[in-house]
Amino acid sequence: MDLFNSTIDKNKNFLPYDGTVHYFGQLFPVAKANSYFEALISTIEWKNDEAFIMGKHIITKRKVAWYGDREYAYTYSRSTKHALPWTKELLELKNIAEEYTGSTYNSCLLNLYHNGNEGMAYHSDDEKALGKSTSIASMSFGAERKFLFKHKVSKETIGIFLENGSLLEMKDTTQTNWLHRLPPTKKIATARVNLTFRSMVAG
Repeated sequence: MDLFNSTIDKNKNFLPYDGTVHYFGQLFPVAKANSYFEALISTIEWKNDEAFIMGKHIITKRKVAWYGDREYAYTYSRSTKHALPWTKELLELKNIAEEYTGSTYNSCLLNLYHNGNEGMAYHSDDEKALGKSTSIASMSFGAERKFLFKHKVSKETIGIFLENGSLLEMKDTTQTNWLHRLPPTKKIATARVNLTFRSMVAG
């Protein structure tokens, strides 16, 4: 089920049950969104992501970066990252995300997908360091990509297209009950930068 339409209801819950997802649509004019995209590409300290799966050390083509109020340690897929100090653009975007969602964030995980061949498998952002049922604000710049949710029990799937300069919020029991992914596609040849603002409660 695809939920994208030209009229965005910012109060609508895109999940039918067991969680809350709000999509705020595009927050910026195209020129401003593109300006942020270029700044993020050039100023963020990107590194290839690492994971340890089934005893194998895997390095992804997708690149990541981790920023925050202080040097938070964030561990997932048995790999630990330490947060870097905020850049000017990241602080601006954090403040904007907080204004729209009404939540506060102290850290941000960024992903750089060079083209549609790069994606993310189904997972939940449910690490203990993120707390339980907290808000995660996801900002997207660059290529428009489809984003999927799958319920952990019913297996129902929900799809939404994330536009250039858009904001999506996941909160309440979303991470407990739903998985999410960015599926690869051969239709996209350009890059996308995704920012997920989070609230670390430990580390």
